[in-house]
Amino acid sequence: MRNKNASHAITRREAIKWGLGALGGAFVGGGALRAWGAAAPVASARPARAKAVIQIWMWGGPAHLDTFDPKPDAGYDYCGPYKSPIATNVDGIQIAEGLPLLAKQADKYSIIRSMTHGNNGHETASYLTQTGRFPDRLVYPCAGAVVSLFKGYDHGYKGFVPPYVVLTDPQGRFSESGFLGQKYKPFATGGDPNKTPFAVEGIVAQGITEERQKARRDLLHQLDTLGKSMPTHPQFARFDQCEDKAYQLLLGDAAKLFDLGQEKDELRDQYGRTTFGQSCLMARRLVENGVPYVTINYKGWDTHKQHFESMRRMLPDLDKGMATLLQDLSDRGLLDSTIVWWSGEFGRTPRILWESPWNGGRNHFGACFSAVVAGGGFKGGHVVGASDAKGETVKDRPVYPHDLIGSMYELLGIDPDGPLPNSKGMDLTILPTVRDGVKSGGRLKEIMG
Repeated sequence: MRNKNASHAITRREAIKWGLGALGGAFVGGGALRAWGAAAPVASARPARAKAVIQIWMWGGPAHLDTFDPKPDAGYDYCGPYKSPIATNVDGIQIAEGLPLLAKQADKYSIIRSMTHGNNGHETASYLTQTGRFPDRLVYPCAGAVVSLFKGYDHGYKGFVPPYVVLTDPQGRFSESGFLGQKYKPFATGGDPNKTPFAVEGIVAQGITEERQKARRDLLHQLDTLGKSMPTHPQFARFDQCEDKAYQLLLGDAAKLFDLGQEKDELRDQYGRTTFGQSCLMARRLVENGVPYVTINYKGWDTHKQHFESMRRMLPDLDKGMATLLQDLSDRGLLDSTIVWWSGEFGRTPRILWESPWNGGRNHFGACFSAVVAGGGFKGGHVVGASDAKGETVKDRPVYPHDLIGSMYELLGIDPDGPLPNSKGMDLTILPTVRDGVKSGGRLKEIMG
């Protein structure tokens, strides 16, 4: 009889743990939840230059010719209306005319114009770009999950929120945590940081005041007669800890962390009063408070049709948010320790599809595309590699996804060639190595300080 009642009590308290935040085991740094994920990793002996990553994920794939690799001499069928690249604050580097604010920040970032993997499917390309691996029988963790493994709870992380956060919706292309399991999944905030309040799932609720949350907790305790009758039971003690953590999030510093009203209106305006702009500001607040990996899932870049109409609307948003993020991180002394990684899963076809039904669109293109990195030990003001005259093939210095990810891992103090701990005891490395038969252009030593 006692076991039956205890089982019922656990179910109710699990509802507290999951229901109050829908945040799952990500908030619990040990105990039974360790069995759901991998074994605790061994810290790398490599010195770390970077402490955090802000990944600006261009969901759908941005056009390299219309952003960081303009080709005006290729003609109108390639450059379209963007035929006048602009000079940056670094001699010899030009970017597309739709990014004038980022042109003033070029000394802070480096452009990789020779990214390649050759795949044109969203799901596979997303997996490739974020894990560094082609799909096989195992689903490997993406960079955010790996950083969470090596920089999260197993290594003393004690932040208010999980060590891997996505603003705002899950990417949805593949399981980001892979075989590492639930513990290393990202916490997707939901909501819109451009709205007041920013309704973060499980932490900030629209129309629910702090007083009402406290009243709910009091009522919960009044109803919990079984828990009161067994105050020393170890199972209940663990669930009480989960409840305390959940309410610390609801009523404590985590709620304040997501309150963008604490920022000056002038700075919020500089970021742009848009979902992306305020996500950039929120990402800065998160890394400033010790979160090691933040992804901004910036949707809308799968521009098969009427591409340039979309660019006229979206490029100013990208320009304002990303440029202000770089400047703000620099002003606060955070850029030296924070990697900013801008990329999509691929680029878009250099030749414009003017015919119906595309009406001036660009399709998927994995043969050659661009990425941008800044901070955390990456030098600014450089260009790595080159595409050909029309942006269709890599002309010089190919960079594969595992080359870029491995370079970031090195700057974070994670050995890319080291073992990847897992609960199955498999002999795996964090990234594929030469013995796995992968193509490689080598780590980005030319821009790693």
